[in-house]
Amino acid sequence: MSVEMLTYAALGARLNISPEAARSLAQRLRLPRSLSDDGKALVSVDLAEIRHTPRPPGGRRAGNVALLAEKIEALKAEIARLEARAADHRADFERERADRLTVELLQATAETMAAKDVTARLEGEVADRWPSWRLDRQPRTSCTPTGTSSRDHSGSRPQGL
Repeated sequence: MSVEMLTYAALGARLNISPEAARSLAQRLRLPRSLSDDGKALVSVDLAEIRHTPRPPGGRRAGNVALLAEKIEALKAEIARLEARAADHRADFERERADRLTVELLQATAETMAAKDVTARLEGEVADRWPSWRLDRQPRTSCTPTGTSSRDHSGSRPQGL
């Protein structure tokens, strides 16, 4: 049992791992640590007792990338499904809106026709009561201004012009 004081870089070199992985391993195994004179951390370790087999580089990360790729594909599929559903709802809304506008137009047309019928009936009643009165003719008015004679409007040119 040979206990050595190693820096994280030296421990990583001995175990064929990165200094960050050596630091993580020392924390996980709760190895005693101290500071060297130059301020670097030293780990007390018996290499014979450590049974560490390094993982292939990026092995864990490659699994995470594959998992993320699966999640991204699932999210893309969900987005496509929601967009299709939104398009269906939008089409339903537009169809209902068109139906509602058609009903309103038919109602307005019916009201207009009823108003025309009432107008024609009233015009007929007025024509029956006053036969000389017509809606298409303006009533006659006197074209002679007050205080002038009909001779003034005979077509002769006014004086002074």
